[in-house]
Amino acid sequence: MTPLLQAEQAVLGGVLLEPRQLGRLAGWLRPEHFYRPAHSALYAAMLTLRESGHPATKLAPNVPVPLAWLNDIRGEASAHTRGVTHAYVHSLVSACPRPAHVPVYGRMVLEGAIHRSVTQHAARLHETARADTARGNGVSETLHRAQVLQDVLDDLAHRWGFEPRPVEPNTAVAELTASAPAGQVAERVLADEAFLLGALTAHPEQLSRMASWLRPGDFADPGHRQVYRALGALRHRGEPVDELTVLWECQRRGALTDGALDAERVRLICHVPVAGTADYFGEQVLDSSLLRTAATSARQVRALADDDSLAPGQLISHALHALTPLGEVRRRRAAADAGPRPEAATTQPMGPPPPARAAAARARSTVPRAQDKGPPSAAAPSPTPSARRSRRSSP
Repeated sequence: MTPLLQAEQAVLGGVLLEPRQLGRLAGWLRPEHFYRPAHSALYAAMLTLRESGHPATKLAPNVPVPLAWLNDIRGEASAHTRGVTHAYVHSLVSACPRPAHVPVYGRMVLEGAIHRSVTQHAARLHETARADTARGNGVSETLHRAQVLQDVLDDLAHRWGFEPRPVEPNTAVAELTASAPAGQVAERVLADEAFLLGALTAHPEQLSRMASWLRPGDFADPGHRQVYRALGALRHRGEPVDELTVLWECQRRGALTDGALDAERVRLICHVPVAGTADYFGEQVLDSSLLRTAATSARQVRALADDDSLAPGQLISHALHALTPLGEVRRRRAAADAGPRPEAATTQPMGPPPPARAAAARARSTVPRAQDKGPPSAAAPSPTPSARRSRRSSP
């Protein structure tokens, strides 16, 4: 028998021996925290009898507990769950080492429930993200599951007694949560990315609308990320955008030497025929990124929950940290759905960037000329000794 099941039996046995111990548990330990259905039913019966004012719950210390307490608990529990026998209820009395330690045993039960609950909700998030990816019909269900997992972690943190906050795991724990190698990306996702880049090359002014909510990391293909970075850099500097300038910018950034891109592929990406708008394809790329991030975060949270050596506080804090990238993508998707704010539309026009900003960006990317490296006085040669003497002797 596992320590968790022994702890559940110890809690129930302690309350059977000393019903007043139930008052030290009722505020934070719930029936659903028990793993075995019979244990959950017995604890629920104890809470029901306490709420109804059962005489045994009002006994003074050192007063013998009447047999009716055990029988009434068994009768109430058997009305909701099958298999709760008299023999098993009486056996629980001997399963409690010390009734005074019941709150400690209760924390053990809650700790096991926290690990199980986090595992279940992380598994549901992972399954939903994979299903939404396969169907390709939106991310609403994944967003719902992500919010449920976030709410569960917040509730468990308060139930355990601390304010929830993300904490980065140490090296040993981080190795357990390392992301598994990404599977093959669907052709539909790669096509959406290529269509988006083709639309932005043909209409670079549309990049300003999505620069605040679409990041290079949202692209599944490494080559597509590099092209998107090049487009953003050209747009930021106010330079022309076409297949040659994009190719040149990719070369300047070293994208043609790491194997992710070659010149021919850049030309093909820039010439992708596009029938839709850049905004539509940008939202599709962002949705795909959200689903991949949700699946990765869910795997990490599940790996944390499977580690029994983590205390509840550590598990919850590390799980919240694992959900941080997903939360960042969710916020950007909400911004994409909301569209540009009215004040942003007036302060950030959709046309070319301001001349001052473009000039500053071009200056940062230009190699300084020799005469610009220092003041003229620093580069001027010092006078020779004969020149100094002639100046002193002149009237």
